[in-house]
Amino acid sequence: MNRKEYGTIAALALMAGLAGGLLAGRFFVDEPAMAQQRYKVVNSEEFLLVDRSGKTRAGLGLDPKGEIGFILYNKEGTRNLYISPDENHVLQLKDKEGRVLWSAP
Repeated sequence: MNRKEYGTIAALALMAGLAGGLLAGRFFVDEPAMAQQRYKVVNSEEFLLVDRSGKTRAGLGLDPKGEIGFILYNKEGTRNLYISPDENHVLQLKDKEGRVLWSAP
């Protein structure tokens, strides 16, 4: 293949790519992705914050009785801080063994 043939093939490939890109942009236009839309309300029964290994470190959600609570866990997975407006003790701080160190009504 000589230089002239090579140049012709390169020019045709460039023009075909340009034409294909223009046509694809014109005929295959779609709606924006969901990530680009903003919502003012998010509905969920539970939100969990997990570390890199997948362990739950914090949670906000409903228990089986339908009461809401916010929980913080230590690295071992023990519940350390628990806040719930539906319980007798709204705020509880526990040690590693699960004993209540402090609670507030």
